[in-house]
Amino acid sequence: MTASAAALDTIRSEVDRSLREFVDRQRPLISAPELAPLVAAAEEFLAGGKRLRPAFCYWGWHGAGGGDDPALFAAAASLELLQASALVHDDVMDASDLRRGMPSAHRRFQAMHEKAGWRGSAEQFGEGAAILLGNLLLIWSGEMWRGSGLPPASLVAAQQVHDHMRTELMCGQYLDLLEQAHGENTFESALRVALFKSGKYSVEQPLRLGLVLAARAHEPWIDRLCEEYGRSVGIAFQLRDDILGVFGDPAETGKPAGDDLREGKRTMLIARTLAAASPVQARTVNDTLGDPDLNATGVDRLRLIIEETGALTACEDMIKNYVDDALSSLSDAPITPQARTALAELAVAATSRRT
Repeated sequence: MTASAAALDTIRSEVDRSLREFVDRQRPLISAPELAPLVAAAEEFLAGGKRLRPAFCYWGWHGAGGGDDPALFAAAASLELLQASALVHDDVMDASDLRRGMPSAHRRFQAMHEKAGWRGSAEQFGEGAAILLGNLLLIWSGEMWRGSGLPPASLVAAQQVHDHMRTELMCGQYLDLLEQAHGENTFESALRVALFKSGKYSVEQPLRLGLVLAARAHEPWIDRLCEEYGRSVGIAFQLRDDILGVFGDPAETGKPAGDDLREGKRTMLIARTLAAASPVQARTVNDTLGDPDLNATGVDRLRLIIEETGALTACEDMIKNYVDDALSSLSDAPITPQARTALAELAVAATSRRT
């Protein structure tokens, strides 16, 4: 195991601990028995995960000369609360039944309503409760960040980054909805969604957050590194996620095979498919993409078209090119050698094939 891989294990362990301690501190404030299912759902959505966002923050901190400070893990863990919030809301917007192999939050609350035999619409209750859960997690992300224990000067310097990251995430979610609604699906629009929906808040902004926390200033070289490395890895990360949404193993993704096809995701994969498709292939894609009742045969048919048009290969090539660009940008970045090595390994780990 490399030193960077060992550090990633430590990051995961410390982030997990920080999240457990934070939720435990919340219990006395939300101790009413009726709220127990809300807390339980929050804990479930915070469990597990690769913790890549905290890792980018961690190595940004150490790359800019930050020392060993346990409070950093709490600040970085606030990104997992933001991520959990986004996942809960994303599942509501996409009407997803599963998340990480378990019922999505709105289905979980819907089932609770149905089992209890309560009045009104169980589905509406589930969606409403999930929206509130996502909002709670979003509020907690800010609270955990502010109470992390890092020096006030560091938090003040990086507050704008933390705020802007949350704004970008919400804008990205809207762009994703908009893309599905109007079906523009050009290369440019698909890339814009990939950047704003995931690329920025998954890689670029967590890295910038760590760098600014340590430097206590927005230095020009920080923006340059985040734009050249962070955006490239972030886009490649989302492109990989898009491929997994169509070709991924359900045991790995925690969602049914081809779920992105049923949800009608207008990704770069689909944009490239339609750009190279024959009229017959394009008609098949447009007629079946977004069908919530799409069966396994329909998924296989769309997968075959995606492969036959060369869209899958083209997206794999894009991922490789973005990662290559990111690695090149690290060569002259004014960061510590250890961070340079770790960020190179993270770029590969975050975008590697997991199908």
